[in-house]
Amino acid sequence: QLQVVESGGGSVQPGGSLKLSCAASGFTLGPYAIGWFRQAPGREREGVSCIRSGGETASKLDSVKGRFTISRDDAKNTVYLQMNSLKPDDTAVYYCAAAPDCSGYKWTYWGQGTQVTVST
Repeated sequence: QLQVVESGGGSVQPGGSLKLSCAASGFTLGPYAIGWFRQAPGREREGVSCIRSGGETASKLDSVKGRFTISRDDAKNTVYLQMNSLKPDDTAVYYCAAAPDCSGYKWTYWGQGTQVTVST
């Protein structure tokens, strides 16, 4: 079965950090761009960040620039999202997905998501 599995979510206080992982199962992440998305209750899903197969990154959300960093380790078949200086507005379920590139293609291999909660 081809899928990605997100992990690393949790509950933190404002200003805290979390590192999310997106691990591929059944296929190799290397040729794909991997995107991170999030969906907060009552809101539409939004793109957070994307990393191309060659390692070029593209931030999709101005509110996370300078705080979130996407990276990949193809040897571990995993993409990461380092989230620093977390804010309550970052609370959401975070998902990853794969596509041939960061734009212009349908995102596939969605995971089940990992919950991130930022509160005092």
